Amino acid sequence: MELYLGIDVGSVSTNLVALDPEGEPYLAPLYLRTQGQPIAAIQQGLSLISDQLTGRDRVCGVGTTGSARQLAAVLVGADVVKNEISAHAVAALRMLPEARTVIEIGGQDSKIIILKDGIVVDFAMNTVCAAGTGSFLDQQAFRLNLSIDDFGTMAGQAKAPVRIAGRCTVFAESDMIHKQQMGHTLPDIIAGLCEALVRNYLNNVGKGKEIAAPVVFQGGVAANQGMRTAFARALSTEIAVPRWFNVMGAYGAALLAREKFQELSGTKFRGWQVSTVSFLPRSFECKACPNGCEVIEIRQGQEILARWGDRCGRWSIAEAETGQNSAAPARG
Repeated sequence: MELYLGIDVGSVSTNLVALDPEGEPYLAPLYLRTQGQPIAAIQQGLSLISDQLTGRDRVCGVGTTGSARQLAAVLVGADVVKNEISAHAVAALRMLPEARTVIEIGGQDSKIIILKDGIVVDFAMNTVCAAGTGSFLDQQAFRLNLSIDDFGTMAGQAKAPVRIAGRCTVFAESDMIHKQQMGHTLPDIIAGLCEALVRNYLNNVGKGKEIAAPVVFQGGVAANQGMRTAFARALSTEIAVPRWFNVMGAYGAALLAREKFQELSGTKFRGWQVSTVSFLPRSFECKACPNGCEVIEIRQGQEILARWGDRCGRWSIAEAETGQNSAAPARG
């Protein structure tokens, strides 16, 4: 089988999807916890996929996305490196070609993508406040001694959701505690929290955006029934949740790699043995100018595979041109 691999590396999860030539998942997509170790998570994912393949299966293209997309691209040898907006938009349109709005809420950030005629015409991201993200919902579920699955289910049992201040994670938590002390039921409090987080999302990430149906909800938080219901109520429309909602970034990256295959003479994929290679990442501050850029470097043994993060290209361009440590400029 000819396969197209998509890898999405974020702060909370690392997701991998292997597609067949028709653009359908060949294996069950992988959703792994990054746990602050993106290299280990990528290698674990590659190992899990390779264990399910035969010698006749071959990778024809690789796409990476997510906050650590450059790192993933260097490690595995990517043919396409795209930001999360592009990857999520492509995946959403594959699932629902007539989609007009994509709501994506992950572990620590959230985004909105506005589509028209299959093209991204506007978008916004929120990476500053954690209110409404998966990590905040996990934290509140833990505090209430609930699993995150029970958290969403219980929201559906609410009879009179209470109003929770959801503008800030600190205020939301303290307001929840206050409502508990007042005697409100747990389902009403949880449903009220979901509604508060949806209001916060629409008033910040979605502010000034033309949110039109059909609306696609993806990202890990889309698994939460309470959040789906709250969005449907706030937007007065049905909310579509794709089958692979929690790995849509990786799915989109794989679809982009599949599209790129037509232009490629061959893939840059470095092979499944990457899962056992020892990589050494490090960073340093360039002192050549007042910018003080943090330059990120990845090594395999004594070989420098790549450098990035410098605004002027002083380090990354030199490395791309020579691939040799000796050719890099002296550190000021």
